[in-house]
Amino acid sequence: MSVELLAPAKDLLHGIAAINHGADAVYIGSPRFGARKNAANSIEDIESLCKYAHKYNGKVYVALNTLLKENELLDAEKIIHQVYNAGADAIIIQDMGILEMELPPIEIHASTQTHNISAEKVLFFEKCGIKRVILARELSIAEIKSIRTETTVELESFIHGAICVSYSGQCYISHSTTNRSGNRGECSQLCRTSFSLCDSAGKYIIKDKHLLSLKDLNLTNNLSDMLDAGISSLKIEGRLKDMSYLKNITSHYRKVLDTILEEKHIAKASSGYCNFTFTPDTEATFTRQYTPYFIDGNKKQMASFDSPKAIGKTIGIVSKIGNNFFEISGQPTIANNDGLCFFDRKGELLGIKVNSVINNKIFPQHRPSELTIGTTIYRNNDVVFDKQLAASSNPRKIIIDILLEETLDGIKLSFTDEDNTKAIIEEKLIKELAQNQEASINSINTQLQKTGNSIFEVRNCCIQFETALFIRTSIINELRRKAIEQLEQNRSSNYKRNEAFFSKTDVPFSSKSVDFTTNILNTKAEAFYRRHGVTEIEKGFELLYNFAGKTVMTTKYCLRNELGICLIDKTHKQPEGIQVPLFLENKNQKFRLDFDCKRCEMKVVYI
Repeated sequence: MSVELLAPAKDLLHGIAAINHGADAVYIGSPRFGARKNAANSIEDIESLCKYAHKYNGKVYVALNTLLKENELLDAEKIIHQVYNAGADAIIIQDMGILEMELPPIEIHASTQTHNISAEKVLFFEKCGIKRVILARELSIAEIKSIRTETTVELESFIHGAICVSYSGQCYISHSTTNRSGNRGECSQLCRTSFSLCDSAGKYIIKDKHLLSLKDLNLTNNLSDMLDAGISSLKIEGRLKDMSYLKNITSHYRKVLDTILEEKHIAKASSGYCNFTFTPDTEATFTRQYTPYFIDGNKKQMASFDSPKAIGKTIGIVSKIGNNFFEISGQPTIANNDGLCFFDRKGELLGIKVNSVINNKIFPQHRPSELTIGTTIYRNNDVVFDKQLAASSNPRKIIIDILLEETLDGIKLSFTDEDNTKAIIEEKLIKELAQNQEASINSINTQLQKTGNSIFEVRNCCIQFETALFIRTSIINELRRKAIEQLEQNRSSNYKRNEAFFSKTDVPFSSKSVDFTTNILNTKAEAFYRRHGVTEIEKGFELLYNFAGKTVMTTKYCLRNELGICLIDKTHKQPEGIQVPLFLENKNQKFRLDFDCKRCEMKVVYI
């Protein structure tokens, strides 16, 4: 058994950085049809990333996880073949029409967009020939264990990053209001805007808050339980995040995971090790503050009502205010140009840019009048930490052992790496005994260990001569260069991609009829479900013209519970005079809220 740390790659440079900072695998957007439209990549860049990752036995998964329109099917099929030829290890899909195409022998992973929240659904995909299922974020440890008990397919789960408030693949609110479909990679993020909650009589329960904006996911403290539950791939969200976030968060989970793997005697999924030049801190780069979501059964304090923006790390309380400066309790280390922020009395997030710091006095470029003694200060831009992250560019290292031996007519240099991959270079030369044997051996040893910016780092260097030889430094350096080059080539050649030949099946789907939430936008997707026994099919939401009465969002997150007015929790008190149903409204839209208390779900309905 091995466990994979999976990191996002916005582009080639981010993908290489992810590998260098500890990812066993990366996922990257294809030229088209990825669920992050602004994170598309060329086939050439995908090929370059595959070559780099495979040196470390790392993997590259390419996201083609949007729903496809009829006129896009041929292009999608062509891209899949191009991605396969570029060396990708798997494709991540949402549209089941892809399974009706003539596919190359590449692994297929079912995106979290396929709403993988039950053992029944996961088992269906397993029987269809899917190699991996990416689970819904809403699952608890107990629910993951249940799925693992009933299935054998690889299970992947998110451990960090932004959370979509709706079940993935079941959100249509963006398309219904802006004609930008989240299922087609164009989400307008309406859930991050402000709403008011009111009842049917027009009474406001809460006004102008970010009621659907959730905190970010952080499952650092749950990784061990997730592995025990059967997760084999731990996924970081963030294909649109910047380089600082990628390096910091990937490094953090690499360090935490390595400790757990050592304790459990579990192998990691790739080769090499990372020598970090900074101390990872999950609060020091983009964060809306954190929640474990439902992984441990928690159902409260998931939302970030006051702001959907990055708040950052709590650094202290304002203890003193002067004419043009302020001080923070605890005397935290603040640098010039740091970005600070705080919430005023109205709950609005205000920013402060630090101009200078003198004797613990912080002089901002502009001090907001709303800043008062006792205000909590956050840092959402740490200049010093960002510089440390920017400077972190060393390649991940693979451990090698070196042996230099004397042969009948010269010398032989052998490099053997941690995966037992070898490179052997022989050189004929006229043997000349060294005048100073110890100095000669030391000089040769020093030169052999100069692996520079290569991906290798020497663990042991053994020189076996009957009598110490004098060998020119230029010869040793050339042998070393050839051995490094050959070993890299051999590692690439030795990498074997899993060839997964997909065969169409007719295993029955769970229902004979499906509605728009099954997300069928093309004839191939329709053919897939008909082949699996579905007889009644409603077109996907993006093909509908009338949205009235349609549920545009289904969430495990419940506003009533978050606000302390749950109908079934006896510890919650109900405000007087509330007339149901409840509604969410902003300046342009109004949605009805339906509550399925038995399933503990909230539905946002278009009216």
